[in-house]
Amino acid sequence: MTPFSRITGTGSFLPPRRVTNNDLARELAARGVETSDQWIIERTGIRARHFAEPDVTSSDLGLEAARHALEAAGRSAADVDLIIVATSTPDMVFPSSAAILQNKLGISGCPAFDVQAVCSGFVYALTVADAMIKTGSAKCALVVGAEVFSRILDFNDRTTCVLFGDGAGAVVLEASAEPGILSSDLHADGKHVGILCVPGHVSGGQVLGTPLLHMDGQAVFKLAVRVLEEAARACLQKAGKVDTDIDWLIPHQANIRIMQGTAKKLKVPLEKLVVTVNEHGNTSAASIPLALDEAVRGGKVKKGDTLMLEGVGGGFTWGAVLLNM
Repeated sequence: MTPFSRITGTGSFLPPRRVTNNDLARELAARGVETSDQWIIERTGIRARHFAEPDVTSSDLGLEAARHALEAAGRSAADVDLIIVATSTPDMVFPSSAAILQNKLGISGCPAFDVQAVCSGFVYALTVADAMIKTGSAKCALVVGAEVFSRILDFNDRTTCVLFGDGAGAVVLEASAEPGILSSDLHADGKHVGILCVPGHVSGGQVLGTPLLHMDGQAVFKLAVRVLEEAARACLQKAGKVDTDIDWLIPHQANIRIMQGTAKKLKVPLEKLVVTVNEHGNTSAASIPLALDEAVRGGKVKKGDTLMLEGVGGGFTWGAVLLNM
């Protein structure tokens, strides 16, 4: 019998340094860039974000989130037989942040690799882990989303630098006799590469291009609301479910307007929309597991609830996962 996979523990970690909109506005003013708390809140819903210290890496943040997830699952690192890290800000070009995390956990031998799908990364990683468990390649997977996006922000561009933050979230996904992951739906369309990207790379020891984030906000917004609804509906159809079966919608925390627009299209009441973007900002691949962990630990999400996770990011990538807790 093919096993199912189920989330048995969640965890998250935010760098201690909390940066409010007013804090950021003061820092930007020193650069001659004008913004304000009101301007940021009205357009994004963001009030604060967390920035990591210069010597802190994605795997450092991921390690703390992983430890919390393992503790919640009642597992030790030695039980893990698969590690997948979703990140767009890896510790180094190679090896993977997953391999570095594996070493920090004090284990060896199991597969460990990164998934790069930007803000859709956690949904992609969770889908891959689910598939590997269902084929018998793993029994206890650690799936992590970890980012230090503050490293790639252009602090002379107020339209992007106010949006992002650093953090990590993790889940333990285990083989189960009961269904957990019900369905998933993943997509990408490379023709939209230019609307959200970091158009730079290293060659001969020098940076070529621009190693800072570039985004066409209006283009991203229009595409995001449409594809998020499509992916969510595809998941519902695959699982034989309908809108009203969704107990909690946990979308990528990019912009409150995109999130509320998607909830409206899916007929999910706003009180069933998990929102952390106000305190976390956009943490890319970390945003969904961060929001999930906060909802679980805050007592909102309970065992037996049906969750819709969905993400959209550069690539352009998008996808959704429907699951029972």
